[in-house]
This record gives sequence, C-alpha cells and structure tokens, in this order.
Amino acid sequence: MFITEAFAQTAAPGGGGADILMSILPFLLIFVVMYFLIIRPQRAQMKRREELLKNIRRGDQVVTGGGIVGKVTKVVDDAELEVEIAEGTKVRVVRSGVSEVRVKGEPVKE
Repeated sequence: MFITEAFAQTAAPGGGGADILMSILPFLLIFVVMYFLIIRPQRAQMKRREELLKNIRRGDQVVTGGGIVGKVTKVVDDAELEVEIAEGTKVRVVRSGVSEVRVKGEPVKE
C-alpha cells in the first residue's frame, strides 16, 4: 500500500555504458577548457621567458627580481651575468633572477 513499483529502471542489462559516458563527459570538457585557457598559454609564456633570458647580451639594461635596474657588462656563463648597478658598482646576478630585459637605448621609466 505504501510501497510503489520503480518504473524508472532500465530493462536492458547493457544499457549502463551510455550513463557512464554521460557522467564522465563534463569532466573531460572541463579538462579541455582548462588546457586551452590555462596550460597552453602558460607554456607559451615560459618559452618566451626562456628565450628572453637566453638572449641577454652585454649592454642590455635589465631589471632584477628585487627591482634593481642595471646594465649588463659581462656574460659570465650560461647561468650568471655581471651587472653594473651604479658607476663602479658591479654585481653578479643569476640569469633566472632577471625579471625584465630592456633593450639598448631604451630609457629607464620612472
């Protein structure tokens, strides 16, 4: 009297495959969207930064991660640069510590 029959059950034993696909499909769509909106642009930005750091040469103005602006006087090796931050004051900077490279002749923005 109080119990009713369940009419919503599937009659075919192999009909659950489409249900699994429909439950996984939103997750796959979210992953694809995340890939195109986050992962791909981040990889492209990393490649641009690596190229920028690799092409630093003597005479370029650089800004370090700490905000110090200086001129590259010597490329020590693949990992280090010698940067002149004031007249007669030279420091060695790790190449990965450079946050921005300014081209020769570009004025320092204040």
